[in-house]
This record gives sequence, structure tokens and C-alpha cells, in this order.
Amino acid sequence: MTQADPADTKPPLGRRRDHTRDPEILDAALDVLAETGYDGMTIDMVAARAKAGKATLYRRWSSKPELVLDAVACMKSKDIDLSSPPDTGTLRGDLVAMVTSPTIQESERKLKVMVGIVSMIARDPELAVAAREALIEPRAAANRIVFRRAMERGEISADCDVEMLCTISPAMIAHRVLMLRQPVDRDFMIGIIDRIVLPAAGLSPAA
Repeated sequence: MTQADPADTKPPLGRRRDHTRDPEILDAALDVLAETGYDGMTIDMVAARAKAGKATLYRRWSSKPELVLDAVACMKSKDIDLSSPPDTGTLRGDLVAMVTSPTIQESERKLKVMVGIVSMIARDPELAVAAREALIEPRAAANRIVFRRAMERGEISADCDVEMLCTISPAMIAHRVLMLRQPVDRDFMIGIIDRIVLPAAGLSPAA
């Protein structure tokens, strides 16, 4: 029996990749992205924000596009769970129950990240898909569940345009945050529900 050559059993050269800091680095990348936009963002900025060495980032991500793609995709995995939105028995109750401080803060952050990657989305279809799945789809999916429940209860007409209803709140939030540069709070969100969303669904505005 031939003995194995010792050279064949040597571990590969180079430092083993440590992924334990990935969440911190990706979070730092999102912060920088939201502040500077994709074109202004650099690996050095992210390394400084994460208090990590630049070499650490390059061992994990070989380029800025790779880092941004992972960071955006990461937002979906850490998003607040909206897969089972509250069921209060009324459309208004369900919509209001989803208005919490964490969801408001996360919505504002997502908008700023979206603006930060607009210039890259047009050039990178893969990032466009990741952005839609991470930044838009979780909330839209929760809204679809809520509106379809209301249809099943007979609270709103089955002819309602669910996709249009799902876009009203995000559009109003985007206008307030990005164009008016004003914060979004609970009163603003509930005002949208009572004065715009419910009437658009064929219900009388709440008092």
C-alpha cells in the first residue's frame, strides 16, 4: 500500500475566512450606501464604519458590487416577520396593527438604501431582483394577505385592485422621506390608512 505524499495532506495556504463579522459588515455597508449612494461608497468607508480591516472585506467580497448585492439581500433575512400579519377582524385593525416603530424605522432605512442603489440597478439586473425581493416584496406580501382577508369577509369588494392598494402607503412614505425630507411617524401612517387607503378600498374614512 502506497503511503500518501505528505504534501497532499497539507492544509491550503492562506488564512481561513471568518464569517462571524459578516452581519456587522453588511449592516455597515447598508449605512454607508444609504448615506453616500452607490457611486460615492467605497470599501474603505465600509471597513471604517464596521471597524474592520480592508483586507478582511476583500477576503470575503472581491468587489464593491458583490458587497452591495449581499448587503441588500441581507435586508430580507433580517426584516421584521410579516409573513403572518395580525388578524384583528377588520381591515383597518389589521393595517393599524402593522404600524409599529420598528417597521416605520426599517421602511425609512429601506427607502434610503433604494435611492442609494438606483444608479446601479439600471446596470445590474441581479441587484434589481435582490432589491425588489428585500426592499419591496415583504411589505407588499403582508398587505396582500390583509386585503384578501377583507375580501373573504365581504368587508371590501372582490373587484378591488389589491396591487394598487398595496402601493399607496409606500408611495406616500417615499414622497415624504425623499422629497419633503420629513420623518415618518405613527400618526402619519394611520392618516394614510384612514384618509386614503380605506376610501380607495371603498370604505368610509375612519373618524
